[in-house]
Amino acid sequence: MFLRRIPALLLLFIFASGFMLKPSLIPQGDILAGGPPKDGIPALTFPKVEPGNLGNTWLNDEDLILGVVVSGHARAYPVRILNWHEIINDRIGKKRFMISYCPLCGSGMAFDTQDQFGVSGLLYQSDVLLYDKKTETLWSQLMMQAVAGPRMGETLKILQVTHTSWKAWHKRYPDTTILSRHTGYYRDYSRNPYGDYGKNRSIYFPVRNKDDRLHPKTWVIGLELDGAFGAWNISAIKQAGEIHETWNHHHLIIRNRQGIVEIVDVSTDKPLNSVVLYWFAWATFHPDTSLYTGKTQ
Repeated sequence: MFLRRIPALLLLFIFASGFMLKPSLIPQGDILAGGPPKDGIPALTFPKVEPGNLGNTWLNDEDLILGVVVSGHARAYPVRILNWHEIINDRIGKKRFMISYCPLCGSGMAFDTQDQFGVSGLLYQSDVLLYDKKTETLWSQLMMQAVAGPRMGETLKILQVTHTSWKAWHKRYPDTTILSRHTGYYRDYSRNPYGDYGKNRSIYFPVRNKDDRLHPKTWVIGLELDGAFGAWNISAIKQAGEIHETWNHHHLIIRNRQGIVEIVDVSTDKPLNSVVLYWFAWATFHPDTSLYTGKTQ
């Protein structure tokens, strides 16, 4: 009886995508097919890792990586590989977690979860929608929330992740391990399948909110704290070196330390969970965000 109430075209899309999209926390008309079908971009699960020194044999110093420190152990995930797989279900010791990267938004995030995730082939506001393999619930990466399916409304617990160059990461963590190129898939990890997308103004999929204060592909570091949203232009941070700011009643240091940009809460002297991504992506999900550009406002 439930299926009879769904319009025929919507019903066709629901089953073509492989997911039930109704009800949903986000407008169903904004859920778009990204091109590859469900699992057309294959996630990696417990992939092979290698000593960090082997990364020097195939990575350039300025190649981007996502880095995490879990249970005292550092691990690097090259964007060269993430461009082709987007999700890594991994573990260090007994600690399981998930790495997620959206090439269209430039957003890399890590989540504390026991679940295994895959790439749905669907997008929301140009950002990847993940799905968990157990219930096939859809999750928004940047919202960090289940948006459609049996677990709708649940949230993901974010882990600290560093989005930086291989040189900067390896210098800070010389004993790091690194995701191996030997993934079991035949992919040309030396080639960026997105070409010059990260430099031009083109956004492949429509977004609801656009903000022209910066070039859409400007790298920013975004922060949510006590319900407020802020972004800092990474180029401006690197020029300044270190910024002291009272923001939303918190004393913060936004700094570039040996190539690693981070936001530190002075009261704890610890980095806050933040995300590095393209400006357009942060602005479309957080249209009321503040923005630091380094220029006189």
